[in-house]
Amino acid sequence: MRKSTEYMRREAGILMPVFALPSRCGIGDFGEGTRRWIRLMRTHGITIWQILPLNPVGYGNSPYQPYSSYAGDEVYISLDQLWEDGLLEEKPQECDAKAGRVDYDKVRGYKNGYLREACRNFFARKKQENTEYQKFVSQEWVLLYSTFRAFKKKNGNVCWNEWEAEDRDWPVLRRPLTRTEQEEVDYQSFLQYIFYGQWMRIKEEANEAGIRIMGDVPFYVGLDSADVWGGRHQFLLDTDGRPVFIAGVPPDYFSETGQRWGNPIYDWKQLKKEEYRFWTDRIGYSGRMFDIVRIDHFRAFDTYWKIPVSCPTAVEGEWVEAPGYEVLNILTEQIKDVELVAEDLGDLRPEVLKLKEDYGLKGMKILMFSIRTDGKWAYDEFRDVDQMIIYTGTHDNDTLMEWYWNLSCAARRKVRRFLSRKGYRQGSVKERLLAYTFESRAQYAIVPMQDILGLRGEGHMNTPGTVGPPNWEWRMPEFEPAETALRRLGCNRTMERERWMK
Repeated sequence: MRKSTEYMRREAGILMPVFALPSRCGIGDFGEGTRRWIRLMRTHGITIWQILPLNPVGYGNSPYQPYSSYAGDEVYISLDQLWEDGLLEEKPQECDAKAGRVDYDKVRGYKNGYLREACRNFFARKKQENTEYQKFVSQEWVLLYSTFRAFKKKNGNVCWNEWEAEDRDWPVLRRPLTRTEQEEVDYQSFLQYIFYGQWMRIKEEANEAGIRIMGDVPFYVGLDSADVWGGRHQFLLDTDGRPVFIAGVPPDYFSETGQRWGNPIYDWKQLKKEEYRFWTDRIGYSGRMFDIVRIDHFRAFDTYWKIPVSCPTAVEGEWVEAPGYEVLNILTEQIKDVELVAEDLGDLRPEVLKLKEDYGLKGMKILMFSIRTDGKWAYDEFRDVDQMIIYTGTHDNDTLMEWYWNLSCAARRKVRRFLSRKGYRQGSVKERLLAYTFESRAQYAIVPMQDILGLRGEGHMNTPGTVGPPNWEWRMPEFEPAETALRRLGCNRTMERERWMK
């Protein structure tokens, strides 16, 4: 029998990307829709809101191939908030408010005119007298990113290593900007200032509601990013700025040929000379943006898959040891007020788990991978693991119901009998699986919103190894189904809690 204090120390969370939230303009943003989402979580006892990276996305709209580790994507800026703040003359009209998929190009085209209008109005108010703005844009990353975006526009949006030499080498030479270039730099700086201010207001409201936000930091950065453009000496590139080796993973559950991500590999010797400032700055800034920081592909702190750029797949490559202990020593010494979480999924060598455990980091387990149906009876091989976060699935997996209905009839029957043996006999299979997840011994139980809604393939977020639609486009156009599902889930969780407390 479990003690009631064990239940009370556990926390429930939801994985819900900002872009998937309802809003008036076809994509979730930092407006009233997100505030309503925070109130909804508070009402139903959700204390952790996990999101995907908010950084500006490029080709394929993947949040794991952003233009910057620091900057935020302007697509999340709330136009309604700009109007309320007096930066727009008229309240914007609705645009695809009920769309079930995010059309990124359409949303960007719709928002761009309003954002430029807001920028003109802001600068007309003598931006030089706004000390808060001046302090924000004085950060080195803001100048670097804003200039990167200005030059990218000027050069037809191709990768920075294909730009004109004077633009490609600007981080070193720092030539004076033309008037046109400076105007675009100012616009990009304005967008980052507004993004940061709106997001921090959202974070403050979430924290006041008793909700912590878990952000997501990709281990690697994109080649076509301000990070690499401005710090190419920190990566294994040739003299033309092209990668010599790229990141990925060998053949695995998701792909027979592995995953060839294309991110450049770090020059760890150079990073060490700089006392790993790249990592302390990056994680330190994320610690200001979020309450919990999940490091994606944590295993690369131990060993990483190094693929020659000439290889068309990820089959050829080698595992190379990384200085994980050196990096984490510095991170834990210099950044003490942020909780780090390790994404430690996949086929790992024991040293990865030891690295995680030596620093007291929570790892992750996935319910649909831990319930085994290959024997006479179904069983959960990870049920008794305590120092972890349990998920029904992640953004890279099938949804829970997609997984269940893809099982054979015999396997589905084993799952139902397994739940019954554990005492979960009431409600639908979805509700019983969710109740089982939230009653786990894991310290955090986090469920993607698609699983709470009971969606199947229509709720699939991303297929690893593929690029472009429909990846990263799923959207929840209305709150009503979520409110109903969470209300039902709350009833089930109360029932199960009372059962365990007897």
